[in-house]
This record gives sequence, structure tokens and C-alpha cells, in this order.
Amino acid sequence: MKNKPAYPLGSVDNALLLLHMLRDQGRLKVTDVAKELGIARSTAHRLLAMLVYRDFAVQDEHHTYLPGPFLGPAAGDGGGSSLRELRAHVRPAMEALCARVRETVNLMVRMGTEVRFLDSIESPQILYVGDRRGTILPAHRASGGKVLLSSLPRDQLAHLYQDLPDQERASLLRELDEIRPRGYALNLDDTEQGVSAIGAALRNGRGTPVGALSISIPSARYTPDRLPSLLTDLRQSITEAEPHLTNFPPDPPEALDTRPHASITTRQPTNGTT
Repeated sequence: MKNKPAYPLGSVDNALLLLHMLRDQGRLKVTDVAKELGIARSTAHRLLAMLVYRDFAVQDEHHTYLPGPFLGPAAGDGGGSSLRELRAHVRPAMEALCARVRETVNLMVRMGTEVRFLDSIESPQILYVGDRRGTILPAHRASGGKVLLSSLPRDQLAHLYQDLPDQERASLLRELDEIRPRGYALNLDDTEQGVSAIGAALRNGRGTPVGALSISIPSARYTPDRLPSLLTDLRQSITEAEPHLTNFPPDPPEALDTRPHASITTRQPTNGTT
């Protein structure tokens, strides 16, 4: 028989109860949590957001919360392979790519209309794009996200972006039509000022995208004439990684996070800044 602590922390208790609910029920909405715990919707939303932040929960495009990586296989991972396995499969190719291009290399997966950075290997240069692990960005603005979106049928894209203004949605669809045949996408200051990136999809043995690799570069160092060599190196790394993904589940996990993340970092302070 467990005794309740003399000075219980209500917020901690609610968060732990939420973990039980996620484990036992599998799918939760903010209204369900508020009703079950007897708390305000705003409080329920904040609790769920913290669980997402710490990978105990993920959120899909329907605003439903599901068990996250720390509670078992993530939603949509196709039958048990974890995000840790995906990172392990791809990391050797990422390390080789970073060594060749001397720029930061990232692994990401699509989660509805967002992309989550699963792994990063930082550039050894003084001015570099920093580690982005855990960062969430809009898929239609990130290079890897654009490539992953380009593999989706138009009706699914229309559903995902039904809330976009008509003109912006039409522009996005045109851009994805251009990306689809060439197989890579660019992000030139689209997500963060001063950061440029090139991304391409990783596919399993059935040709289904399971993630994307990107090279992130300070815009001050990126010029269009670098694109051919960067693209060659990126494609080489994808060729190195894909044999290890032959049987990897086809669908990336669905989640959502809004954590801000710094991108450009200098290894040595300049004029009092970093």
C-alpha cells in the first residue's frame, strides 16, 4: 500500500498520471485530459506540450497525442523500429559527409506539417550551423521537409495544408512539383536568417522516404557555385546509407514541438558575441 506524500506536487502528479493515460489509452486529446484530470484546457495543453518536449508524447496533424519514443515505438514507425535505430543506421554516412564537406549535417523525419531533427554532426569550422537535435521546423520551409513533402500525392498535400492561404498553398505545390523530379530541395534563409541548406530524401527498399539528410551552411559561406559539389557529396552519403534502410519502416513518426533553437554558432567569441 503506497501512501500519498505529505506535500504532493500537483503538477508533477498530473504529468505522471498523463503518462499512465498515454500508455494505457494510446490516444489523447486536450479535452480528454482536462476532463480526466479535472484541470483547465490550457493547463492540459501545457502539460502535454512538456511531454512532447521531452519525447514522452508525440502529436499528429489531427491534434491527437500519442505515446512518444520514451514510452515505446513512436506512432507511424511501421512496426517497432525506433528512432534510435534510424540514427544508428544513418550516422556513419553522416559522419563521412561532414568530413567531406566540412559543414553541419542533419538527419530529419517528417511529422505532419513539421520536420524533427533526429541527429546532427557539427561542422569543424569556426563559423558553423549548430547542433539541431530536437529542433522542429515547418516542413514546407526546411530543405529536407520539402523533399519529403514532394513524395506525397497532391490530395494529401492539400489536406495537410488546407489552412494555408490559397496563394501560398499554390506556390508551395508549384515548388514541390519542381523538387520532385530533381530529388533535392534548397532552404535559403527560409527558416532562419543566415542559414542555407540542401536536403535530399532517404528511402527504404520499397522506395518509400523514411527521412532526409541535409547539409546546413552559414549563408555567408554559401554560393550557388558550391551547389554541384555539395549535391554530389550528399547523394554519395545517401547511397552509402540506404542499403542499411532496406527493411526500415516506411513512415516517419508524427509529432509536434515548437521549441526555438539557435542555429549559427561561433567556436570563438568575436567582439563579445558568440
